[in-house]
Amino acid sequence: MPFGLGMGELVMILVIVTVVFGATKLPALGDGLGKAIKNFKKSIDTDNHDEPKGKIESRPESPPKAE
Repeated sequence: MPFGLGMGELVMILVIVTVVFGATKLPALGDGLGKAIKNFKKSIDTDNHDEPKGKIESRPESPPKAE
């Protein structure tokens, strides 16, 4: 099981979430969570593709000027 949780713990969490949010709002909550995860994965994927492949050259930073 994920995060070392057993079946009993997962059932208890599901019962608490159902009591807090109500059975009618659970589908909307799941849909919103799914969309959020999908958008997060999409943004991570596009960030990785924007970087050029190969060696990335970095410019050395200039030291601060003493006054």
